[in-house]
Amino acid sequence: MKESKNERFRRLAESRGNRLIREIALLGNLANPKNYSYSEDEVERLFAPIEQELKETRALFNMNSESARKVKFS
Repeated sequence: MKESKNERFRRLAESRGNRLIREIALLGNLANPKNYSYSEDEVERLFAPIEQELKETRALFNMNSESARKVKFS
């Protein structure tokens, strides 16, 4: 039996979402000051592109908003 589009979405979303959560948790391990030293600027430079990519990816799911990944002159 062929997998429906929604079933495929749900299967892949669960797998990819859980993988992303694991990777974010690993990133959080870098916050341990016993093992690492970092500045506020370094933390900002780490999270800014991650937060931007998440914002842009979230916008792809909003059918009413235009993607930030398009060239726009006006």
